[in-house]
Amino acid sequence: MCYNLYGDNMVEKRINEILEILKKANYEYYVLDNPTLTDQEYDRYMQELTKLELEHPELSSEDSPTKRVGGEVVSSFKKVVHEKPMLSLGNVFNETDINNFDERIKKEVKPEYVCELKIDGLAVSLLYEKGKLVRGATRGDGVTGEDITHNVRTIKSVPLVLTEPVDIEVRGEIYMPKSSFEKLNDERRKNGEDVLANPRNAAAGSVRQLDSKIAASRGLACFIYHLPNPEDYNIKTHFEALQFMKKLGFVVNPNIRLVKNIDEVLEYIDEWTKKRPNLPYEIDGIVIKVNDIKMQQILGFTTKYPKWATAYKFPATEVLTKLKDVIFTVGRTGQVTPNAVLEPVRLAGSIISRATLHNEDYCLNKNIKIGDIVSIRKAGDVIPEVVEVKKERRDGSEKKFKMTSICPICHSKLVKKDKSYYCVNEECDKKNIENLLHFVERDAMFIEGFGDAIVEDFYNLGYLKNCVDYYELYKYKEKIMELEGFGEKKISNLLNSIEKSKNNSLERLLFGLGIRYVGSKTAKILASYYGNIDNLIKASYEDLTKIHDIGEVIGNSVLEYFKNQDNLLIIEKLKQHGINMDYLGKKTSNKFSSKTFVLTGSLEKLTRNEAKEKIESLGGNVSGSVSKKTSYVVVGKDPGSKYDEALKLGIEIWNEEEFLKNL
Repeated sequence: MCYNLYGDNMVEKRINEILEILKKANYEYYVLDNPTLTDQEYDRYMQELTKLELEHPELSSEDSPTKRVGGEVVSSFKKVVHEKPMLSLGNVFNETDINNFDERIKKEVKPEYVCELKIDGLAVSLLYEKGKLVRGATRGDGVTGEDITHNVRTIKSVPLVLTEPVDIEVRGEIYMPKSSFEKLNDERRKNGEDVLANPRNAAAGSVRQLDSKIAASRGLACFIYHLPNPEDYNIKTHFEALQFMKKLGFVVNPNIRLVKNIDEVLEYIDEWTKKRPNLPYEIDGIVIKVNDIKMQQILGFTTKYPKWATAYKFPATEVLTKLKDVIFTVGRTGQVTPNAVLEPVRLAGSIISRATLHNEDYCLNKNIKIGDIVSIRKAGDVIPEVVEVKKERRDGSEKKFKMTSICPICHSKLVKKDKSYYCVNEECDKKNIENLLHFVERDAMFIEGFGDAIVEDFYNLGYLKNCVDYYELYKYKEKIMELEGFGEKKISNLLNSIEKSKNNSLERLLFGLGIRYVGSKTAKILASYYGNIDNLIKASYEDLTKIHDIGEVIGNSVLEYFKNQDNLLIIEKLKQHGINMDYLGKKTSNKFSSKTFVLTGSLEKLTRNEAKEKIESLGGNVSGSVSKKTSYVVVGKDPGSKYDEALKLGIEIWNEEEFLKNL
């Protein structure tokens, strides 16, 4: 049909007709799993739409399905700050762990659960405005992710336009179906490229392509499983939220199940443990969530996980191989770890030739000998470890394991602390290199371009000895340009990345400094509480340990670090180079420091989460139960037994008005 005979109005009308037909077809295919259009019919409509949009580009919209082929190329990934943190889940590994989780929940509420398959992919946040996709972002560190909108638009199971014009954020998992993974690896073999280890890595690599055409060719898919703000849509349960999201056009996994008790949870796990191999996608466990939203709010969160959900992890796959030798490695703290050198073997999608042996006691308890046949697995599906020695396979040629007493790098005598051995030589090259690598990590100062080889080379050349030296590398620019593989552009990129890192918030620097026991989460707690590094340096043991989640071990470690004059000198030099020493996030007051609150009843002006956030922003802690350690109980409408318990114990009680006045 020649629509131009009737003018642009006719063309626009036809384009809109086709868009509605294809939108309906996508919903039926991906959401309802009940297609009414044949593939041939769908292709004919797509061809007609493509032709009309090429002839009338002014009538082509960003949410047209023709845009899914990709083509947009970005120069880098923009940072995205999540309105609500994208938290990970705590793990359970057996029936006892699952029952313990249930018992903890039942101390607070009487739950029913939703069970979901744990898709092995990459967490994603999708943002819609008036029903149209405006942003896709990775989880990142949970607070800050990366904008991957250009790649998300190419995923056919992600709706570009919803069935209703709502403003909404949803979260889910981008994954690569087994068929797409096999096809991709077949293509890579034909092209003489290395095959990819597993679908999860393949999916993660695909969504982080700068060229969206590459992502579009990978056959990615997406399941949606979480609505961060259900109360905005008057939704009372997680299961209801899933149905609501499905109605809007999102693909929700069809195997989700609402169950009444923990016995039914265990039945679900047993069922899908057996069915797992037959699924068209990889799963690595089962997610268990409390269904009722109010109950979720009562249970609350830790700094890392929601208390109302957990993930059961399937037992790790084990394979047999030969332990050929034991070597020793040195970490950034000086800890010396024994590692097994293995006959290479394929495990969980990758070739394994090394595995951790943890420490001397681990090796002695398992009676490990060089030459043993051993079973290995990936601890937490990540780190290869030796599980068991097959002693019945020994032939007498095996050699006894002996822990080294000297550092394998600097040959200084090791010192035993607890169960581990440490190199305490401050001049140990390996320790220094590992500390330099730690400083530039993603969760630390995130100075891009500094891989293992470059850092080690620069260290050996004398350009890098400690973290301050990154900010003096410009002095060696001419010399670096003489090295193989270093052109003007590469050096400029390195120096620009170094310069950019000066503006990082304090928590990144604290983590990068490598203070023992101070991980990225603890670094943020300290940074937000003290506001700047000078306040932290002046902090006493009493000040440190009264902070929620900062115990005596961390407190002593922080004190020890800042007592060291060499460490203080490094901080002073970093200041001189213009490195930011302030916390750039939302400041934490200490008004409620060391105070524990319990919330009970329905609040009118605040949600439970809002009240909790306000308490924590002022340095307080929120507990789910009343005890002698409780400082205040905040009561709303229809308070429960917690109110009665507070009266019995003589704990100060605030109504909502009193609570708001004290903020």
